[in-house]
Amino acid sequence: MKRNDIRWYKFQAPDKKRPVVILTRSSIIEYLNEITIAPITSTIREIPSEVFLSSSDGLQRDCVINCDHIQTVSKQKIGSLICHLSTDKRKDLSNAIGFALDI
Repeated sequence: MKRNDIRWYKFQAPDKKRPVVILTRSSIIEYLNEITIAPITSTIREIPSEVFLSSSDGLQRDCVINCDHIQTVSKQKIGSLICHLSTDKRKDLSNAIGFALDI
């Protein structure tokens, strides 16, 4: 498990299993019980706090990383690897986080 991995995560009811991107830096993940993630959703609002992903990025359908819903979750609930973000998408993610947090 490392930063910029896209993995499955099972959210509490009434939500569902969905992909998330890991935001916590890789060097600390093994020492933590919780890590920071951003959920991925098929609800696309086309705002700067989202990063668009498609099948060319390794996802099954068009979706976005939603940086307005960044959260810290139990590392043990993180599931299998789906794919890893490309360098270009990592830059987009950094910009989207900056916009979402106004930093």
